[in-house]
Amino acid sequence: MKTPLEPAAPPVNRWTLLTSSRYFIYVLVAPLFLVLLAYVVFPFFQTFVDSFRIQGQFSMQNYAKFFSLKHSANLEALWTSVYISVISVITCAIVGVTMAFLLERYEFPGRKMLTVLAMVPMALPPLIGVLSFTFLYSESGIIPRTLKLWFDLEQVPFSLKGFWGVIMVHTFTMYTYFYMTASTAIKGLDPSLEEAAASLGAGRLYVWRRVILPMLTPAMVASSLLVFMISMASYTAPLIFGIDRTMTMQIYLSRTNGSLDMAATQSTILSIVSILFLLLMRWYQGLRSYQNASKGVSIHRTEVKSALGKYTAMALSTLGVTILLLPILVLVLISFSVDGTWTYQILPPEYTTRHYVELFTDSKTWRPIANSFEMSAIATLGNVLFGVAAAYAMVRLKFKGKFLLDLLIMLPWALPGTVVAVNLISAFSEPSVFSFNQVLIGTFWILPMAYFVRHLPLVFRSTSATLMQMDSSVEEAARNLGATWWYSFRRVVFPMALSGILAGTLLAFVQGIGEFVSSILLFTSRTSPISVEIFQRMYAFDFGTACAYGVLQIVLIVIVLFVTRKMTGGNAGTAI
Repeated sequence: MKTPLEPAAPPVNRWTLLTSSRYFIYVLVAPLFLVLLAYVVFPFFQTFVDSFRIQGQFSMQNYAKFFSLKHSANLEALWTSVYISVISVITCAIVGVTMAFLLERYEFPGRKMLTVLAMVPMALPPLIGVLSFTFLYSESGIIPRTLKLWFDLEQVPFSLKGFWGVIMVHTFTMYTYFYMTASTAIKGLDPSLEEAAASLGAGRLYVWRRVILPMLTPAMVASSLLVFMISMASYTAPLIFGIDRTMTMQIYLSRTNGSLDMAATQSTILSIVSILFLLLMRWYQGLRSYQNASKGVSIHRTEVKSALGKYTAMALSTLGVTILLLPILVLVLISFSVDGTWTYQILPPEYTTRHYVELFTDSKTWRPIANSFEMSAIATLGNVLFGVAAAYAMVRLKFKGKFLLDLLIMLPWALPGTVVAVNLISAFSEPSVFSFNQVLIGTFWILPMAYFVRHLPLVFRSTSATLMQMDSSVEEAARNLGATWWYSFRRVVFPMALSGILAGTLLAFVQGIGEFVSSILLFTSRTSPISVEIFQRMYAFDFGTACAYGVLQIVLIVIVLFVTRKMTGGNAGTAI
């Protein structure tokens, strides 16, 4: 009797066999590590090697020269940069945290308007902020010269210059980093903690010092890192306000003078200082736990009821609105001035709309705008592809090397833009396997590469934060119903994470358009971006055209910030 034939086993799909392997995950993350190796690790390592090399020979001469008392310019520049950065962190923390505390804890006339205007400096790129303060408060600025005329003085009563001029500009343009993170943290503070401390006899100052500020430590550490790194990379403010010896200035001078080995040495030392500050802040944050373990409710605003308090609040609100709006208003005003006509007068004597017409009609004027948009768009496309992939790998996949991946992505954010530029110069001044055997310095592609490296953390952090808030069971359900990984990612994960991806993408795009510090070292006459063009126009006394470029940048940043805040529920900028 014949037995019925058993059905044959289905053939094994090679792709299914491959994807089921526990090593397949390393096939997926390998391209991420390769990109980071090529454009983060390799340039950084090349700069480090070049710092020990003179005419092809190993030498410690550059480091000996840097720390030599006979050549004190480098040591003075290092001390000045660190000193300016530390003071900037302190002043920005005082202004940002105080403003966040007042606007989130108290209800008074003008509070809502101040809450909106407190974010105005976010629309001022550092270069534009320096320009506006120069036009307003320098020795030939509008306000000092107006006061001199009104009170018939022989000299202007005050002017921003030197060290405190730089600190003033840094504080105004960077306090928003503390304001944003502190506002978010203050909203989540539990009032029962303060009430408990007060009931035990603690005074207001003691409560502030031992209860409120410690709970704000994580937010302040993140903001301190941002402000310190941006201050260390500051170039225009020290230059315009008369501080010649800073690290970024020394690197720029070494680069332009052809001393690439000394530029590499200066960049390596600047990198070490920045990374040490990063480690110091992380160590300080890890000293104690800042988790809010109580069951209280969030803080509610206290209304200012006294007549004196209300009038004082109204006066201070009016003053605050004026101070916050003046830099943008003066840029708009000067953008309509005729180039070359504003000399000794308090305000420009002649006005025109020609600058705005030329922005979009004159090919020479339009070229920097097109360059910036094109290069930033290319870099942002790369940021999206690799930033989203890296965020998904970090949040959803399990593999060895997660910490290393996170460190390599965030490393460029911990380095000044000047250092990133020098790293790329060291790595791609000669053909290499990572540049497809081409010299990239002096070509169009070096600037998009710099923007890509600098702003990859924006897309990565924004997407990671969104993915962490998503329930992974949704993706698992789609896979259990037979969906492939690509289908579930495309139809489930990507749409749900789209707001975070777009927020990081828009911020990366607008940061690329306004990038100046790395651009000034890498641009050519054919690839000059908006920021470099503004800088050059200002030194050519074409103030109207320079400010028209600046207003265009501000409008673009305002639009991006508005869209980003709508998509992220007002928490944009707090993810890094």
